[in-house]
Amino acid sequence: MAIFPAFLLLFWTCTIRGITASKPNFVLFMADDLGIGEIGCFGNKTLRTPNIDRLAAEGVKLTHHIAAAAICTPSRAAFMTGRYPVRSGMTGHDGYAVLMWNAVSGGLPPNETTFPKILKEQGYTTGIIGKWHLGMNCGSRNDFCHHPLNHGFDYYFGLPFTLINDCDDSLPTEIHIAFKKKLLFYGQLFAVALVTIMVCKQIRLITISWKVIVIFAFLPILFFGYWYVAYEFMNYWNCFLMRNFEITEQPLDPDTTAVKMINEATSFISRNKQGPFLLIVSFLHIHTPYITTKRFRGKSKHGLYGDNIEELDWMTGEILATIDQEGLVNNTLTYFTSDHGAYLEGLNTVNKGFNGIYRGGKGMGGLEGGIRVPGILRWPGVLPANTVIDEPTSLMDIYPTVIKLGEGKIPEDRITDGKDLMPLVQGLDSTSPHDFMFHYCSDQLHAVRWYQKSSHTVWKVHYISPKFSPEGSSACFRSKLCSCSGDLVLHHVPPLLYNLSNDPSEKMPIASDLATYQEMMEEIERAVANHRASLHPVPLQLYKFNNLWDPRLQSCCGIFPFCSCRKE
Repeated sequence: MAIFPAFLLLFWTCTIRGITASKPNFVLFMADDLGIGEIGCFGNKTLRTPNIDRLAAEGVKLTHHIAAAAICTPSRAAFMTGRYPVRSGMTGHDGYAVLMWNAVSGGLPPNETTFPKILKEQGYTTGIIGKWHLGMNCGSRNDFCHHPLNHGFDYYFGLPFTLINDCDDSLPTEIHIAFKKKLLFYGQLFAVALVTIMVCKQIRLITISWKVIVIFAFLPILFFGYWYVAYEFMNYWNCFLMRNFEITEQPLDPDTTAVKMINEATSFISRNKQGPFLLIVSFLHIHTPYITTKRFRGKSKHGLYGDNIEELDWMTGEILATIDQEGLVNNTLTYFTSDHGAYLEGLNTVNKGFNGIYRGGKGMGGLEGGIRVPGILRWPGVLPANTVIDEPTSLMDIYPTVIKLGEGKIPEDRITDGKDLMPLVQGLDSTSPHDFMFHYCSDQLHAVRWYQKSSHTVWKVHYISPKFSPEGSSACFRSKLCSCSGDLVLHHVPPLLYNLSNDPSEKMPIASDLATYQEMMEEIERAVANHRASLHPVPLQLYKFNNLWDPRLQSCCGIFPFCSCRKE
């Protein structure tokens, strides 16, 4: 008779161990262009974000969470790889800050190892819903070398590019507005030159042949025609939805995309509830042009911009409700963040982004407002509830954190810049795993952050910063996004040093003649030298011909160039 209770005890012990050892599910939310000052739990008093606030109340809030770039493509590349984008060639150069078209050969290199790829090898079902913006094809329109399904995902539904004004027929074009104006100007200039040459030839002032004139005319006409067509069809060529490798809607219907994303995300969770699974929900909100469904328009105190944020919160709540309904809360690590800070441009102050007390915003290099982002982690029973951590952390930290929790191995053949967050967020460690963070604007090192653990002080040095006007109607001078180099940046000589622990708004630089300044700069300069020594030349994915529209790579549903379909 004693054998039976002993058997039950052994069975219970094995069951508990199996539950404890089971791999968690991961649901990772990434907003687009959401500022840290735009969420209730991070101090906003005028926008309603109850669902995101609930996550913070039930988990850990990271107040010093840093993006690896202040703009989309490089930041998302760093998130997926746990590496500074300069290591993978995903930094811009000379005005090419992000991927500018779907039909370009640049993108997240196939030899980069993403965390979904590692989790998939550990038995995870992996999916991503929403924005990608890390490339599509390399050499043909169907090779999909940069596509999510070739970077470790089993399932994809969403927008391979990013939201732009061109996705809404009622709005003016957004991409390369200045370039298009130059194109038309030089086209007119060329036409005048061509007519002048033809007249001079006719009246025999010049002796060149008509054949040379025809060649002179044909090549520029071909060039200008190429670019003009690209812009005229941008709505069709950049704004479309895909399910896995198939285009399902071209151009996308922006008014229905939010609901489709919710349905896709909740369906993925329900059909994979036996786990383990990884789901990344990469919102299109709150990127311009703030496309918001009728239900939320006019409901906030901040115009269409605020409406879009409140709809984002509702979408988050719908997905969280599915996690609750499927009984997955206690076995799911949920994470919420933004790819970088809020965009400061806008038609008026009502529609402008807000980064709280932090200076600058999207596209502004190493300024705190462009890279300080909300960070929330929830895992009931494993992470403490209603906890605030002010230690420096990074979006890149998600990479090693989920890999280790999923029982995968961090690649040893390359440098990984992210750090495992679990000891910090579980309260096992009291200090950040980071010492230095390097802040790039395209391929230019603009700033460096140093956490001096002996004094629990965060120092930050600025070598370069963009010229911008916080109070003006246009934040960046002569450009939609701030420049990273050239005459539109300030080179600080000597560099500006701030004590972020006492001066998070970066208003009071430390005097360069103080001993403290010299001591801090010597330590930071050594770290910069070591960091630069760790970099190796790689192909620049966002530069020149890798980031120019190529008709051979254009994804198209239907007859090219009139790409159009509605399959669902």
